Amino acid sequence: MTLPAVPFRRRLLLPVTAALMLGLPLAAQAEVAFQYDLPAIAPEVASETQEKPGWATERFAVAAANPLATDAGYQVLRAGGSAIDAAVAVQMVLTLVEPQSSGIGGGAFLMHHDGDEVAAYDGRETAPAAVNGELFLDEEGEPMPFMEAAAASGLSVGGVPGTVRMLELAHAEHGRLPWAELFGPAIRLAEEGFTVSPRLATSLESEQPLRDDPLGSAFYYPNGEPLEAGVTLKNPALAAILREIAEHGSRALHEGPIAEDLVARVQGHHSRAGAITAEDLAGYEAKRRDPICTAWQAYEICGFPPPSSGHLTVMQILGILEHLPEVETPLEEGVPGEPWLHQFLEASRLAFADRGHYIGDPDFVEAPGGDWSVMLAPDYLALRAGLIGEESLGSGGAEPGNPGELATAWASQPEQPEYGTSHISIIDEHGNALAMTTTIEAAFGSRILADGGTGLAGGYLLNNELTDFSFTPQDEAGQPIANRVEANKRPRSSMSPTLVFARDGDSRGELVASLGSPGGAAIIHYTAKALVAMLDWGLDAQEALNLPHAITLGGPVFLEEGRFPSATLEALNARGHEASERELVSGLQAIQRTETGFFGGADPRREGVVMGD
Repeated sequence: MTLPAVPFRRRLLLPVTAALMLGLPLAAQAEVAFQYDLPAIAPEVASETQEKPGWATERFAVAAANPLATDAGYQVLRAGGSAIDAAVAVQMVLTLVEPQSSGIGGGAFLMHHDGDEVAAYDGRETAPAAVNGELFLDEEGEPMPFMEAAAASGLSVGGVPGTVRMLELAHAEHGRLPWAELFGPAIRLAEEGFTVSPRLATSLESEQPLRDDPLGSAFYYPNGEPLEAGVTLKNPALAAILREIAEHGSRALHEGPIAEDLVARVQGHHSRAGAITAEDLAGYEAKRRDPICTAWQAYEICGFPPPSSGHLTVMQILGILEHLPEVETPLEEGVPGEPWLHQFLEASRLAFADRGHYIGDPDFVEAPGGDWSVMLAPDYLALRAGLIGEESLGSGGAEPGNPGELATAWASQPEQPEYGTSHISIIDEHGNALAMTTTIEAAFGSRILADGGTGLAGGYLLNNELTDFSFTPQDEAGQPIANRVEANKRPRSSMSPTLVFARDGDSRGELVASLGSPGGAAIIHYTAKALVAMLDWGLDAQEALNLPHAITLGGPVFLEEGRFPSATLEALNARGHEASERELVSGLQAIQRTETGFFGGADPRREGVVMGD
């Protein structure tokens, strides 16, 4: 690999041809004032819950899961960059400082509003051309154990990464600063070092499969021990890789030495080799999709269409709740009370039954009735709400509904684990806003660290995104599962980046909020509850994100440990909910418009902050 020996803090003056090759707006030809300064901040002092104040700003705001990433976006916005510009800088820093959650080796969904139009940019990973529905079946035809045989192996990395190519597509349409400049913060932090955060240190301490990867073990477990919080970590391999992407665009990741290194590590994995090829990487396409915008109360809520199940499932939950008797006091002593929780959890059961039955990559799976919005039709949701009574439907008691005719009879997908991710919300001073949820799936993805063929220490982690497909391709009767593994298909996701607008009659009004969360399938519950808290209960963004969580994927109910009165748990169990407590670590970020500008909130369960002027 040829590494450009050019200091990234220079001011770029790109010729027209270079700007066009990189997909940059012509405005990128001009001399740019953005120069990154190392911030005098560090991640928070503990990995447990931290009280967050909420942040008021006037002109712009950026929220991300790590202070160094937030600051990179802040500096871009302060230099006149767009929301997309800031998102590129934030994502590259997250690749470095929060490698367990997202990075250039994964995928992302991005919702964008340019002051007029709402667009959905799809950077979801795709399956290799050589795989089929038997990818995760063992010799006896049974699904493999999730972690031991599938996630921490080359098999799961069939997910061709899409984050960089998606950001490049969005930047070509909405960027204001040159692409290359936006990599400066991550490159400098990688070369000069950053402080390992408590959350990264805690994740490394509890992690085992990453220790079995030769590069991962050498980099994150020097002398056999995990890196400790507070130590300075440099990542020269990632700096070199980011320099190549800065200069050559996404082509540097999808073709050439970096791509060849990725393929070699997957195909040569010590446990189970994956099928990804150079052709798979070179042929990846990010997509610009039409969002799904849904009227709810006085708002229009815009979210991501399939292959995300997020918006459809969130809005089914909210739509079902609208058809249930109003709970006069949803909050009791500052937390959701049992009467509201019962309705919320039952609506979740019904919505997840539909999710598991119908939703998949729209290039492979047809929508009920030919239109995904049929699943959100008020009459249909009223019928679903009619199934909710005083007693819980219980584990397995919620069956999928019939929202519209289908050419194919699908089977319901069995429940299986989902993990991971990070969320970014940004509103700039030019009238642009975005919500971006980004992932490598499980913590540390496939546990394969790739150095791009540089031979330097460090690198980036590869995703295990194919484990978001159903391990079982069909049910016992032979009916196919919509989210089964297929060549070149995108696995179903729960990511729910969301933009909220006021409704002005039948027209879309001004932007109200940007929000989203990590958390696997529980992203849907976290996002739905935050929307209710902000839009219905009148809480500000920080108050909404502080609320405790309650989830069900259709089976048992889990309440966030230590956050609810014992009487709430007992009352839910009396209704048949099979409720218990467990840790539920979201990573919500939210920015809402106020009369004087914006107000941002960051999840107290993670290290994120909001910054702006």
